[in-house]
Amino acid sequence: MTKAEEFEQLRPLLFAIAYRILGSVAEAEDAVQDTWLRYESSPTQPTSTKAFLSAVVTRVSIDVLRSARVRREQYVGQWFPEPLLTNSYEDPARSAELADSVSMAALLLLERLTPLERAVFVLREVFAFGFPEVAAAVGRSEVACRQLAARARRHMDLGRPRFEADRREREELAARFFDALRDGDVEGLRELLAADVQMVGDGGGKGPALARSVNGADNVARVLASVFPAFAKIDASVEPRELNGQPGAILRDRDGKVAATMTLDVLGGCIQTIRSVVNPDKLGHLGPVADAWAMAREVKQARRPRD
Repeated sequence: MTKAEEFEQLRPLLFAIAYRILGSVAEAEDAVQDTWLRYESSPTQPTSTKAFLSAVVTRVSIDVLRSARVRREQYVGQWFPEPLLTNSYEDPARSAELADSVSMAALLLLERLTPLERAVFVLREVFAFGFPEVAAAVGRSEVACRQLAARARRHMDLGRPRFEADRREREELAARFFDALRDGDVEGLRELLAADVQMVGDGGGKGPALARSVNGADNVARVLASVFPAFAKIDASVEPRELNGQPGAILRDRDGKVAATMTLDVLGGCIQTIRSVVNPDKLGHLGPVADAWAMAREVKQARRPRD
């Protein structure tokens, strides 16, 4: 098998590692490409190609994350990870666990960790690498990696929700949610929302996101019911899709261009959090990007009462 063939077999795993460390599709793809260039130029063949490439992509991702942290501190408004439409790395025995680790909620929890803690947690807890492999990847001793893993687990466990919804429950609830959304059914929406539900958006100063979060079932239901029915009037569409392993949707303009994404956190039989990404810089990997500002103006015009 050639180097290129070996690399392509491992590409899904490398991307999966990089995305969980970085929270960015574009940066993860760049990290994987950098890993290939380093592997291609390596004069020797490693004993374990998987261990070698995983170590390289982890080190590259740690370096990128350290510089990205500075940019995120200056980010305008709420920062969310780039939405992930498909995750090509599959392990049927651990599919639910892998899906959870890529959810918006989990990735935001990972943001609380240091780059080293995050890398160790991803390799050890998500992908079940042995501590010798983890230590080699991050350039620390096994003892140090065990300590980093323990600290990371404590941080993650403190932030994790107590109740998880099964896949069928999430899908059924999401289907009802999007039906009520399309119809502008305030009562139908309110029934599906947790009392303390939060709706928040990431526009990065470049898209028409909410200026602040909307809290409470009544407020969120009314905002959603007042805005989304107008999309049909301007030939925009809400396309239900799974994003980051969660129920979600892609909002498209009349030309099919991507204007925003939405993901739903479903816990305890209701929707706890609604997160939207409107920053155009985070949507390009999903397809051609719409002019969300123009869409917002059209929606505003469509909502005005007719004389």
